[in-house]
Amino acid sequence: MAPSAVVSDLAPTGKLRAVINLGNPILANKDSAGQPIGVSVDLARELGKRLGVPVELVTVTSAGASVETLAKGQVDVGFFALDPARAATTAFTAAYVQIEGAYLVRNESALKSNDEVDREGTRVAVGNKSAYDLYLTREIRKAKLERAPTSPAVVDYFIANKLDVAAGVKQQLEMDAKRIGGLRLLPGRFMVINQAMGMARGKEAGAKYLAAYVEEMKASGFVAEALKRHRIEGAIVAPPAGP
Repeated sequence: MAPSAVVSDLAPTGKLRAVINLGNPILANKDSAGQPIGVSVDLARELGKRLGVPVELVTVTSAGASVETLAKGQVDVGFFALDPARAATTAFTAAYVQIEGAYLVRNESALKSNDEVDREGTRVAVGNKSAYDLYLTREIRKAKLERAPTSPAVVDYFIANKLDVAAGVKQQLEMDAKRIGGLRLLPGRFMVINQAMGMARGKEAGAKYLAAYVEEMKASGFVAEALKRHRIEGAIVAPPAGP
């Protein structure tokens, strides 16, 4: 059983409230009955067991909504891409999985490589407040970012607005390319997204416990087994945290 100070930090209401982002299919999805499933769901439920409290899953459809839900104190923990812009309000663990970010274009596009995207006149669709949005906002100098409401809506937004490039989770883009047709991914990746657990800042006992929990889940094979069980491709278990 976890120490009382840890339980107070992570489950102050007597239950562990975890926000689950259904906008990232690598981390979470819905089963045939409409219930959330995935590696983030498994991690939340296992954490609840260790704390000895029930788990309440709060589902959202975008990374931005996930961050806001935690920031407003409506949940206790969440699953987020590590990004400096989010560190002001969120205490992060080390990453538990790494995901590739990729670019998608039409088959007839002249673009052949990732480094050709950042050019004058190129319009790039990206999910609003997603890890890709935060990263590309810092890195893109010449191309123009145009924001879809959520990451899952990026490709449809890209098509509807006749944009040049769609940016997002490689697996999601691959699924959309098969669904729509006439699209291709540019080779390789433009970024690696480190997915971590996070909680509100200022709760030292809980943050320390959560960081150790993530390391144990990686080392024990729990994360790898969850990825395999949910048939997830395009993600790998993150390496151990540094000293």
